[in-house]
Amino acid sequence: MTVQKSLTRRGVKVLIRFVRTHPKPFSVAMVGAVLYAGAAVLGTIVLGRLTDKVLAPSFDGGVSASRVWFFVAAIVIAALLRSAGVILRRYSAAVTSRRMQVTLRSAITEKYLAAPMSWLRDTPTGQLLAHADSDVEAAVEAINPLPLSLGLVALIVFAVISLVSADPVLSLIGLCLFPSLFVLNRFYTHRIEAPAAAAQACVGAVSAIAHESFDGVMVVKSLGLESHEVDRLAAAADRLQTERLKIGRLRAVFEPLLDVLPSLGAIAVLAVGAWRVSNGAMTPGDMVQVIATFNLLAFPMRVLGFLLEEISRSVVAMDRIDGVLSAPSVPVPTQAKSLPDGLLSLECDDLGYSFTESDVVLEGCCLRVEPGEVVALVGVTGTGKSTLCELFAGMMSQDSGSLRVGGTAYQELSTEDLHREVALVFQESFLFADTVLENLTFGTASSEDAARALRVAQADRFVAALGDGLETVLGERGVTLSGGQRQRIALARALARNPRVLILDDATSAIDPIVEARILDGLRNEFSVTTLIVAHRVSTIALADRVAILRQGRIAATGTHAELLATDADYRALVYAYEHEGKAVS
Repeated sequence: MTVQKSLTRRGVKVLIRFVRTHPKPFSVAMVGAVLYAGAAVLGTIVLGRLTDKVLAPSFDGGVSASRVWFFVAAIVIAALLRSAGVILRRYSAAVTSRRMQVTLRSAITEKYLAAPMSWLRDTPTGQLLAHADSDVEAAVEAINPLPLSLGLVALIVFAVISLVSADPVLSLIGLCLFPSLFVLNRFYTHRIEAPAAAAQACVGAVSAIAHESFDGVMVVKSLGLESHEVDRLAAAADRLQTERLKIGRLRAVFEPLLDVLPSLGAIAVLAVGAWRVSNGAMTPGDMVQVIATFNLLAFPMRVLGFLLEEISRSVVAMDRIDGVLSAPSVPVPTQAKSLPDGLLSLECDDLGYSFTESDVVLEGCCLRVEPGEVVALVGVTGTGKSTLCELFAGMMSQDSGSLRVGGTAYQELSTEDLHREVALVFQESFLFADTVLENLTFGTASSEDAARALRVAQADRFVAALGDGLETVLGERGVTLSGGQRQRIALARALARNPRVLILDDATSAIDPIVEARILDGLRNEFSVTTLIVAHRVSTIALADRVAILRQGRIAATGTHAELLATDADYRALVYAYEHEGKAVS
């Protein structure tokens, strides 16, 4: 019973939260629910009076036409009022539900955008999608039956008045019947919470596996893993099916009981009512009124049961959504500073970052890139080069030490200013399934900036050769382009924003070395930009003004390519490995 009270209390809090967020449409829905309740009970009273004043007298000598038309008008008015209440209630409840969906999805999207990369990486993409889709829908579904369920209070009040006025003895049957329905509903919601929570978690698991399989379709196809992925998805779907069947079995028991209790009440009313009519204690019209009222109350009780069922799903879904909304956000400075004009320096001091306590990536890392300088960052695999680039790009927050651009600490800059001035281009280029121009500008950069960026990135010729040039629609993730073409489009996308700091995380690895040299030369001549390049090619390293060696989480040495070759044996070995790898690939 404690669990049930907890679930009911949490469900009420969730619904109050929804109503407070969008009170106006919900208030209109409540007006419709009360109007429906009053008109519905009025209809039963009209039916009872019609029986006594029109139907019964018609067998004994007839009734006047005016009386017939009076009751016809009364029935029509009651029906119109009832329909108006239904329309108001359903439409306004739907508006409340849809607006709440928009509110929750907007909040989730804003949280995703504000959350640190570490949190996003730790959460499967399928789970992120499930939170924004199925969890939101499940959370707000309880809004739809809520107005009618709350309107049931008004309906019961009106119905009790109608029952007592018709026959106090028969009204006692209702007083016995409806508490039993309420107890049955509470028992059901107690049993449904656990399978509802498990089913909602299984939805996220199925979504995660499906997204992973679709996202890695090339790997699945190339390695012949189709059967393995089908089995993995089937196992998750079976778990979802098992939990959904548990819910189905509970509903299979609960809903017939909810149907049969009002029917038993109607039978009892009919038996007792017939006896009381034969004794003259009540009229046939009174009995018609009572039976119609019992039938009227049966459907809202079903809706109340549906509400209690949806509350359990809503509580579970909102727990998952609140878990997202309570995730950490990237700190925002209270008073953001502005960056100085001109070229910007890039530096870190005593920088530390770790994925876990035992997985330390950077520790005591110090590096300065002078304004307008091109620095190549080298090191063996796993030394933290990509992590350092992401920290410099403001994608993550460091654990210790400081990061500065233009002499200003990252914590003192707004996210918008930082990302406008510091551009990061990854090795794996992500392109959207949109036109080339939209991939370059996103509605913010000018077409002139896009054209210059394409020229410097050595992408203008192959883009012009595409079917529709800049208006060519690329396949999902740019699958219609080669790896080198995707990298050049991604580089042009970063340059179109005219950043003052450019970070290339091995972003030219798929580009021909001759073309790469032209790109770096174009960057020097046409863009005033400070550049940090993660490089694995000797040709790229040699073009840099300076080389920084990242070793065991810190910068071990800096200097020109020639200086390091002459003084650092580990660097010579690394360069030899790069040269050997380049020859093997060619």
